Amino acid sequence: MKSVIYGQTKEGKNVTEYILTNKNGMEIGVLDFGAILNRICLPNADGTKTDVALTCPDMEVYSYNGTYLGSTIAPNANRIGNAKLTIDGKEYKMEVNDGPNNLHTAFDTGMNKRLWMADAKENSVKFTAELADGDFGLPGNRVLSVTYTLTDDNEIKLDYEGTSDKNTIINMTNHTYFNLKGHGEGDILDHELWLAASKFTMPDGGGIPTGELKDVKGTPLDFTVMKPISRDNDITNPIMALVNGYDHNYCIDGWDGKMKKIAEVKEPISGRKMIVYSDLPGVQFYSGNYIKDNPGKNGKVYQKNYGLCLETQYYPDHINHPEFPQAVFGPDRRYNTTTIYRFEF
Repeated sequence: MKSVIYGQTKEGKNVTEYILTNKNGMEIGVLDFGAILNRICLPNADGTKTDVALTCPDMEVYSYNGTYLGSTIAPNANRIGNAKLTIDGKEYKMEVNDGPNNLHTAFDTGMNKRLWMADAKENSVKFTAELADGDFGLPGNRVLSVTYTLTDDNEIKLDYEGTSDKNTIINMTNHTYFNLKGHGEGDILDHELWLAASKFTMPDGGGIPTGELKDVKGTPLDFTVMKPISRDNDITNPIMALVNGYDHNYCIDGWDGKMKKIAEVKEPISGRKMIVYSDLPGVQFYSGNYIKDNPGKNGKVYQKNYGLCLETQYYPDHINHPEFPQAVFGPDRRYNTTTIYRFEF
C-alpha cells in the first residue's frame, strides 16, 4: 500500500489517495474524500493496465460529481418517498432533492462530499465517519465505516459497519460505474449480464416502489439468463420509460442474509468478467441513463450508458413499506454487511 496527496477540498484540506496492489498486478485507488473508489486497474497480457471504473479527473470535478461516480453513499442509499419516514412513532424529514423525494441522503453535503478518517493497512483501508444526532435529518449519534480490501483473488471486498445510539436507517452502498472495456471506451450495452433475481420492486414515475414485487419474466428486466444489456433496452417500454432505461431494484432470490453470488457481468471482446457477491436483499442495476458530457480521467468524456452500477442495498423506500426487509439499526442491532466485486481478466 502507498498513499499520495490527490488534491484539496474546496476548504483547502488535503485529500489522500490510498493505492492497493495485489500479487497479480491488479490495482485500486481509494480516496478519503467520499470514501470514493477512484480507480480499478486490471493488468493486460502486454503489461499495460486497463482502468474499468468511471471516475472524476480531479477534485474540482469531484466537488460537484452530479452522478456520484465512485462514491460511498451513506447513511441511506437510493430513494425515500416524499423525503419522509417514521421511526418509533416519530416522523423525520430529509432533504428534498429528487422531485418530491430524497435520493442518496444528500447532494451537496452528503458523505460522498466529506472527508472520512482513514486507517490504512497493507492490503486494506478502513474509512470511518461520525454523524451527530439529527445529521441528514435522521436520528442517532452514528459511527459508519467502509473497509476496502484488495485480495490476491482479484476481489475488491467492501465491509460496511454502523452503530447508532438510537434506531435509525443505515443502508450504505457503493456507486462505482463499471465498464469492462475501459473507462471512456464507449457504452456498456454490449456487456452481458446475469442477475440472481426473478422479481423487482415496481417503481412509480419517481423511482419509488409501489409495493408490488413484480416478476421479471416477460419484461425487459429479465436477466435470469445472461444476455447483452442491449437486447431488451427499449426505453419506450412502459416499465423502462418510468426511469429512462435500467434503473431498478432487483430482489435477490432466496435472500437469507448470507453471502451469495448475485450478479455476473462479461465483456465479450476482452473476455473480462466481474462477479458480484452480497449478503443484502437487493441490488440496483443502473445503466448510466443520465450521464451526459461528464468529464472523466485522462481527458475522457463520459456519455449515456458509458458505465453500469450494481448497487447492493436494502430496497428503496423500505422504511415506508413495512413488508420489505428493514434497514433500521440501533442500540440492539448493529449494521454489518459485505459486498465483493471479483474480477477475471
